[in-house]
Amino acid sequence: MSKKKPNILLFGIDSLRRDHMSHYGYHRLTTPHITKYAEGGVTFNNCFSPSIPTTPGYGCMFTGRDCFGTNTVALRHKGDMAPGVKTLAEVLRDHGYTTTSVGFEGNPAARGYDNYISFSGWGSWETGRSHKAENLNAVTLPEMERLAAQDKPFLLFLRHMDPHSPYLAPEPFHRMFFQGDEFDENNKSLEPVYQFKPFCDYFYDWFPPGCTSSDYIVAQYDAAIAYMDACIQPLLQKLADLGLEDDTIVVFTSDHGETLYDHDHYFDHHGLYDCTLVVPLILRWNNKLPRGVRVDDYCQLKDVMPTLLDLVGIDGTPYSFDGRSLLPALEGKRGKEPEFYITECTWQRKHGWRTPEWKLIRALEPDFHYREPVELYNLIKDPDENHNVAEQEPEVVACLTQRMEQFIARREKETGRTNPMYTNLDWHGFEGRGPFKSSDEAYNTMHIGSSQTAQKLQERLKKEKKGD
Repeated sequence: MSKKKPNILLFGIDSLRRDHMSHYGYHRLTTPHITKYAEGGVTFNNCFSPSIPTTPGYGCMFTGRDCFGTNTVALRHKGDMAPGVKTLAEVLRDHGYTTTSVGFEGNPAARGYDNYISFSGWGSWETGRSHKAENLNAVTLPEMERLAAQDKPFLLFLRHMDPHSPYLAPEPFHRMFFQGDEFDENNKSLEPVYQFKPFCDYFYDWFPPGCTSSDYIVAQYDAAIAYMDACIQPLLQKLADLGLEDDTIVVFTSDHGETLYDHDHYFDHHGLYDCTLVVPLILRWNNKLPRGVRVDDYCQLKDVMPTLLDLVGIDGTPYSFDGRSLLPALEGKRGKEPEFYITECTWQRKHGWRTPEWKLIRALEPDFHYREPVELYNLIKDPDENHNVAEQEPEVVACLTQRMEQFIARREKETGRTNPMYTNLDWHGFEGRGPFKSSDEAYNTMHIGSSQTAQKLQERLKKEKKGD
């Protein structure tokens, strides 16, 4: 009888910004438990989610395909993914795994799980501080016991909703990183946030009434990370208590980052800047993967699935991955994608091209931030992407545009499909409206009313996906 394949425990921590993790050098101690656990595994320092936000991000992660391979780029994607695409859960189930998803439904990539478990993952100022991670633990800990009792390997995917907004970590975390006065009348930093019509109602829904400090809100994001990190420790301890630690591959990653007042993009995850594109990736498998190793090679979320199949001994060849196994990178072998295509259909429709030195962003229709249709950033001289040099560097813009267009043409030919960035014209959620003609139209149309509205929208999309 062959030895049972290893289990997979995959933490998908929604909206986790890599540079706000102490494990990656952040000055605040936000992730001490993840850091301690990661010391026994491998940390990837340059992992990207090139197609944001959640829907295409998880689409890449759970299929090993890029956005052309999944045909999915929009947050409000309608229908299934491209024909013939199999998810990680489906493949593992075909190979004898039992599969459970906690908090992950409705997404086109959320297929193949034997068991779907929900938990309360939202909140508002009116309903009180949110115990999102504890709610997840309450349903996950007994599920881990159930899975451990089975004579089958398992995939357990946990979609943590900390630190996704609203940032409402409970006591004592909410004061951990802020000791000032969030109601200081002389602090005007939140005035532009409250004046931003598309999102202001959402912010009023969960900001403390009268709050004036943007630093306080950023501190709440960090507090949500620290709270999540503390709540992950009981799950890791349960894994050890069940005697499963040596037989389980543990993964920490995210679908995208977060904008925290960066580029006038307030407390959300849109914009093709690195604060949104860069995500953590940590792998640990006791006695099978190296300990305390950091890998600087570039990788993407599409590499997660082929890497996991490689680790568990399943041939990935039949699935035509666009990604690659990262195991050779552990031996110092570098990949072939230091530059790549980036896309966004969240609250605006843009695409671009990123190299180690340059970032090109081109708008496919006017955005509600009234930004230039072409942006170019020198990532070496200007790593925070604050200075658009498109007008000063027309030759670089032309060169990167050509590389991007050549890549698009090649992938269209390989897949037999038009670039999904060109076909998702109702990405904004307004049926039949088509592309925005002006930034004014975009600004006056796009709107998120409250966290309750966001939750209801998510629930409706889940029902539509199920055909209810």
